Amino acid sequence: MIKTKNQIIEYFESGIKDPKDFKIGIEHEKFLFDNKNNKRVDYPKIKEMFEALIEFGWNPVFEKGNIIALNKGGKNITLEPGNQIELSGDKLNHMHEACSESQDYLFELKQVTKKLNIKIVSAGFDPISKLNEIPNNPKQRYEVMTKDMPLGGELSLDMMYRTCGTQLNVDYESEEDFIKKFKVSNAIVPISIALFANSSIVEKKNSSYLSYRSKVWQNTSRGGLPRLFLENLNFERYADFVINFPILFIQDKDQYISGRNYIFKDFMEGKIEEINNRLPEEAELTTHLSTIFTENRLKKYIELRSMDTCGWDCLCAGPAFNMGMLYGNLDEVHDLVSKWEVDKIINAYLEAPQKGFNTQLMGKDLLYWSSMLLDLSRKGLETRDVMSKKGKNETIFLNHLQNVIDNKTTNADHMINKFSKNEDLNELYDK
Repeated sequence: MIKTKNQIIEYFESGIKDPKDFKIGIEHEKFLFDNKNNKRVDYPKIKEMFEALIEFGWNPVFEKGNIIALNKGGKNITLEPGNQIELSGDKLNHMHEACSESQDYLFELKQVTKKLNIKIVSAGFDPISKLNEIPNNPKQRYEVMTKDMPLGGELSLDMMYRTCGTQLNVDYESEEDFIKKFKVSNAIVPISIALFANSSIVEKKNSSYLSYRSKVWQNTSRGGLPRLFLENLNFERYADFVINFPILFIQDKDQYISGRNYIFKDFMEGKIEEINNRLPEEAELTTHLSTIFTENRLKKYIELRSMDTCGWDCLCAGPAFNMGMLYGNLDEVHDLVSKWEVDKIINAYLEAPQKGFNTQLMGKDLLYWSSMLLDLSRKGLETRDVMSKKGKNETIFLNHLQNVIDNKTTNADHMINKFSKNEDLNELYDK
């Protein structure tokens, strides 16, 4: 049972690893559309797709008789609220492994989607559908979330049903290492938004945003970039943040109960009558941590969450960019971002979804900072010197970003350009 703050601190401490045991985990989401009518797929179609993926060695996961996920080894495919699907990758050693994993998954996915006449969209926001057009699914927690999330953020349902992101999970070797990595991860959020912007088209029109997904997440319940995260935030202060954070839902036997009226402290003190005042198990702390929707968050690892989903050309680039900084060149990057003022980071964070590279931070635009951080990341990956079977190090995964910076053109710009010329929906689908 979780009764004290110290137990939560110990939970975070249990994530500490020796640097030689550091892993990475990549998560990426995809939109699925029915080729016949350009509408988002419904749950019966998802069920067909999951059943087809079983032939590739995936094992089904059920909730009340409904298939809601698949797993294989350390990998999971999960069902998101609007029938987006997410691959949560295995814990891997380096980018060569991680990129290979994504490649294998996409190969399987394409075999199945082709057979079922499904098209994939790799973008941060659904470029086609209106909110009321998106079918839901029988996953129980989403029913509670759909009712409660809009109470704390006006675009919360858009977040649930119309966004897709790419996340990276990284380890830490000590509390001090966590403090540095978390500060860096949060300080560079505006740069991540600008560099990985890929959600400009909304309801088949140019939204005037480069990352509409980021705008949505800024107006989502339980989300944002708290000022606290830009300070030297240690395990104890994060535990305080968690304890005083509202509960989204509580699973009681096979039912999901709204946590709308409670914070986690109430749960720890046995003050929730709907569940007979019982105390939280460790699994419920884990759930609570995963329902904090900030740009980055702490579990037993750090989860970076500010990148739009993108296609194959850039899928490995985001994780490699962050890995080079956090695993290969942390001190130098930390020294750089420590000079940035908190107010200016927050202002850049709010402006970046619309202004992209033209956003100002400390008197320079985000193109300047993107270029500088890319150089620092490359230096970090060179230091790591992890080779592929073909004798290439992890810097090969930065080529896409170098092109973005050299041409001052993001995936969002490409999407606007391609779609605006002929407004052909086919331009929005993965090739």
